[in-house]
Amino acid sequence: MSVDIMVPLGVPAPVVSDWRSAAQIIDHTLLKPEATREEILALCAEAVTFGFHSVMVNPAYVTLATSQLHGKAIKVGTVVGFPLGANLTVTKLAEAEAALHNEATELDMVINIGALKSRDRVLVRSEIHSVAELAHGANALLKVILENALLSEEEKILGCALALDAGADFVKTSTGFAASGATAADVALMRGVVGHAIGVKAAGGIRTAADLMSMVEAGANRIGASASVSIVRELGAPAQPE
Repeated sequence: MSVDIMVPLGVPAPVVSDWRSAAQIIDHTLLKPEATREEILALCAEAVTFGFHSVMVNPAYVTLATSQLHGKAIKVGTVVGFPLGANLTVTKLAEAEAALHNEATELDMVINIGALKSRDRVLVRSEIHSVAELAHGANALLKVILENALLSEEEKILGCALALDAGADFVKTSTGFAASGATAADVALMRGVVGHAIGVKAAGGIRTAADLMSMVEAGANRIGASASVSIVRELGAPAQPE
């Protein structure tokens, strides 16, 4: 099945017609706290083998990942304020600055969930704006994680609107550490709010090719997954692509 979403203007439309095109929109992810150095090395090798868009690792492993992927087309991403989002803004900025110094080019920051639920629009927007400015100054992207499992529909809409207004490059569904992850309904809602101005990343519980395709059909143009290799193999990738 081929999916071609009409997304004019700023956000490129993902065209997923085979395993290679699917791989190009996947952030190959390993964020479990017990991840070892050997597992990160394997993650990077898999990203090169299958052509994933990026690897997404915890901050302590950014330097290792960038050393392994130097000169490759694969991006290195990391998380900020992860997984709770309840850090002080100054802490998130320091974490983002360190990651950028270590050559991460994509930051996935957890929104201040409690502030959002308290309707503290000023705090939520200013925090996103501050981290976005820092990221953009280093030619990096900022994705804002809403953690939709903890939000009402109204809060999801508000979070997306604030992220868009504050200069984020993506809104993202989930950390993968909450009770539930991405849903096609949430992706469609988020795309409806941000329109074609910024990206939508679906993450959390995406384990099969059918899961990936449903998220793309709903409007996602980036996928976060730890089951990336099995997904692309399900779509026809050989064990060792040429």
